[in-house]
Amino acid sequence: MVINTNVGALSTMRTLSENTNKLNKALSRLASGSKIVSPADDAAGLAVASKFDAQISRNRGVQSNLTSALSFSQTQDGFLQKVGKALDRMSELATLAKDTTKSANDITNYNTEFTDLKSYISDIGTKAFNGVSLFNGTALAITKDSDGGTWALNSSSLNAIDVTSVIASAFAVSSTTAVATLNTAIENVAAHRAKIGANIQRIQYTQEQVSILNENLQASVSRIKDVDVANESTQFARYNILVQSGTAMLAQANMLPQNSLRLLS
Repeated sequence: MVINTNVGALSTMRTLSENTNKLNKALSRLASGSKIVSPADDAAGLAVASKFDAQISRNRGVQSNLTSALSFSQTQDGFLQKVGKALDRMSELATLAKDTTKSANDITNYNTEFTDLKSYISDIGTKAFNGVSLFNGTALAITKDSDGGTWALNSSSLNAIDVTSVIASAFAVSSTTAVATLNTAIENVAAHRAKIGANIQRIQYTQEQVSILNENLQASVSRIKDVDVANESTQFARYNILVQSGTAMLAQANMLPQNSLRLLS
């Protein structure tokens, strides 16, 4: 038996230190909910999880952009729906004006409403969404993925719909070409609403696609980082017992030299 170097105490202290570190790590994991408390826990896993987290954040940005694009397209469709209704009414007025039993006053009243509707349609052509023109015929590029890929919306222009012919200053309710011109414009509005409807459908499909991707990325991050509470609680209880028993054994080991000294007395 030696008294200069208490090997048993040193060994017990080393084991106690290891178990204390493991106990603290289990406590940190339970407190944070993550099994990667520091890069040393899983360097490769942390790198992959960080990459996925960044992609998830970019996808949130994509979702925001798609939501704005959806609102833009829905606003376009809403205005075109109103243009269509205005054209329907103008077509009705042009037909009514052909009634030979109508007086000059009747025609004037029809023309007043007809002119107001032309002004209404002309005003819609100047509308904008958050400062971006709704009907200037520009095909807007929409973000479709986290890599910055884009696709172009089907554009819409009141000029392309041939509404300019309807709102021409010389065009009146009693014009001989009114009904034919209006019918063409109505058909063109329907065609453009179909194009915008295709935009809306594609945006919604893309939103669903990005949502599915984000769900799977988050699930992957969870598998890499999230702690198994049941397992970690078991480990915590285990190391807690080992630390307590180790502390008691260290006290016993420290008493051995004192027992040796008693032999000298």
